[in-house]
Amino acid sequence: MPSPSILSRPRRALSMPEFVAVLAFTFAVVAFSIDAMLPALPQIAAEMVPGDVNRAQLVLTAFMIGLGGGTLFTGPISDAIGRKPTIIGGFVIYLIGAVAAMLANSIEALLIARVIQGIGASGPRIAVLALVRDLLQGREMARVMSLVNMLFILVPAIAPSIGQAIIAIAGWRGVFGAFIVFALLASSWIGLRQPETLPAERRRPLHLRTLAAAVREALSDRDVVICTATIALGFGQMFALLSSAQQLFGEAYARGDQFPLWFAAMALLSACGTILNARLVVRLGMRRIASTAYAAQAIFACIMLILVTTGAIPEPWRFAAFFVWAVSLFTMAGVTFGNLNAIALHRMGHIAGMVASLVAALSTVGAMLIAAPVGQLYNGTPVPVIAAAAVCSAVAWLLMRRLTPGST
Repeated sequence: MPSPSILSRPRRALSMPEFVAVLAFTFAVVAFSIDAMLPALPQIAAEMVPGDVNRAQLVLTAFMIGLGGGTLFTGPISDAIGRKPTIIGGFVIYLIGAVAAMLANSIEALLIARVIQGIGASGPRIAVLALVRDLLQGREMARVMSLVNMLFILVPAIAPSIGQAIIAIAGWRGVFGAFIVFALLASSWIGLRQPETLPAERRRPLHLRTLAAAVREALSDRDVVICTATIALGFGQMFALLSSAQQLFGEAYARGDQFPLWFAAMALLSACGTILNARLVVRLGMRRIASTAYAAQAIFACIMLILVTTGAIPEPWRFAAFFVWAVSLFTMAGVTFGNLNAIALHRMGHIAGMVASLVAALSTVGAMLIAAPVGQLYNGTPVPVIAAAAVCSAVAWLLMRRLTPGST
């Protein structure tokens, strides 16, 4: 039976462009919370951990831990009380964490505040996915999520530049003021313009037996488990690069002052992946596109690893080669994450919030278990992150081959 068109659903009163825009902006707040911090890491390290600058990377990791932990609960909550209350409630917690981070006077206090901020961000992150699944499924959901990803990439593309400008005026604490403004705008837009998509008769009470049954159903589905593990591998290698990006651009390639510009170029170029996916996913299918992307990245990363470790790339071309590879890694994310989430949720519309929570929570924690050690292995070269990408992409490709035959 074909999936119902989003245009025919009366409960989504927004036009398609505004619907995509509001979802993209909501997702972008989460991405901005990571990428805008990158230029601040040297200042945070100098002020709070001058003897161990690598610990400043934990400011990113702490947020992701909160995000991963929070997602375990926000899906079932959104199934019980609706998507809009979950999104807005999450933003309230996010704002509390942002204020606490702005006032932190030690690295420990800052990390705790970032965990709280991440827990809050889990509300909009998960409830938005469930909201889209309320209206769409399969390849149509993947197409819309590709459009959302294409637009929300624009914010992370300029986030380091915005962060650097704010730091120049107000120091690194001023970045958290920008987080507050973005969160207020996103929550107001959702609250005022987006109708609720989960009617009361379809909500599932927060009963332990009901939740346990939903968890068992989700984790017994082969495609849900495979997609969760694959997203963890893809996100882990991408976040490992993000954690070391400021140091790599500044120390390994002597382009620290230009980092925001190069990062913006990298993000914008990688947006081509989401555009391509939106155009092709309905015709080629989610599984084929994602599997091809992981295979290509595994091969490219292996080639890069050999060239970097042997010194075969001439000095003038080393940064260019690294930059092209980094773009390919972010492009891979653009053609895989939306598709994998859509595959995982395809048969799970009746428990979309719970499944979105499980997939996000388990994959985020798994990604951190990959990214945090790789980030701490930074040695002044891109070898650790490239090696991680080669291994993770190869394993992800093998997992994709085990999806249920005929998966969308």
